Amino acid sequence: MQADLIKLENLNKLRIVTYPDPILSRVAEPVREITPEIKGLAERMADLMADSEGIGLAAPQVGVSLRVIVVSVTGKRQDVEVYINPELSNFLGSSEMEEGCLSIPGVRAKVRRSASCTMKALDINGNELVIDVVNLMATVFQHETDHLNGILFIERLNTISRMACRRGIKQLEQDYKNS
Repeated sequence: MQADLIKLENLNKLRIVTYPDPILSRVAEPVREITPEIKGLAERMADLMADSEGIGLAAPQVGVSLRVIVVSVTGKRQDVEVYINPELSNFLGSSEMEEGCLSIPGVRAKVRRSASCTMKALDINGNELVIDVVNLMATVFQHETDHLNGILFIERLNTISRMACRRGIKQLEQDYKNS
């Protein structure tokens, strides 16, 4: 049951989890109902993302396997938008941008993704949204939706980029093992 995954009294305990935590490799469950717990989760995620100077965060990154993302391409807390059960379609073109991830600190690399796409989702009030996005927004939506599908940006790297990031990834694996 969805309510079992998060409890209002535990929201302040949520933290950003780091690679290679197993939750980052799981496919997240759809949100069946927008409850006070879901709204509280979105608020906590927005705070964590803004405090960490991120522009996107998915619920699995805070240890909750639900299909919720928060996005603010300005990085400002007041600009955060919440998207529930996002689905992407209409992928067009190709773009390569440098990406990082709050769950993979210290690792950045260029990733090739679609230059534009359409996102269908619910907002925090349950209203259906359909948004056509390009460039940075398209990249952010693809990156965060990948998190909901258990995919990390480092899995999308070409061989040369993967080799360049190898040291940082190995360090994160070692730190996780020692924690």
